[in-house]
Amino acid sequence: MARTRSRLKGIVSTLTALPLVLPPSVLGFYLLVILGADGFGGHFTQWLGLGILPFTFPGLVVGSMIYSLPFVVQPVQAAFAMAGDRPFEVAATLRAGPLDRFFTVALPLARHGLITGGVLGFAHTVGEFGVVLMLGGNIPGKTQVMSLLIYQHVEALEYTQAYWLSGGMLLFSFAILLTVNSMAGRRGR
Repeated sequence: MARTRSRLKGIVSTLTALPLVLPPSVLGFYLLVILGADGFGGHFTQWLGLGILPFTFPGLVVGSMIYSLPFVVQPVQAAFAMAGDRPFEVAATLRAGPLDRFFTVALPLARHGLITGGVLGFAHTVGEFGVVLMLGGNIPGKTQVMSLLIYQHVEALEYTQAYWLSGGMLLFSFAILLTVNSMAGRRGR
């Protein structure tokens, strides 16, 4: 998306950013329908011999990846765009093919954006609630995640446990963002 001139760029960019504004429960509902036994995604995963994904840990991973897609795509796209055209033109004059230019020029130039996108996507996924609840339920030992466990403690008026878990998530989130910001600061020097 960083280098294309296709007319579809706007549509693909909008679809990629949609999880930023779409309520997570709506995204989770549609993923439940699409990946369920009667959905085209469910038919495909069954054809592959994987079974259906809702209410399984792999289903949570797929749903969380889709939910966090904007947090990964935006820094990666910005990193590829910042490379400019010149390195690719030079590689082309040295007879590097498109795949060679991608692996030997584009990826190394975008590595910081790839790392930042991966870290932000992972961190965003860790605290997700709506998609996880819709697609995975809250099955202890199988699909229960930290955000659901915190909610369960609050619902049971067990605030001490909720404070500890929430504090841990706050420290984790702070550490992730501090790491990303320090990486960006080192790149800027």
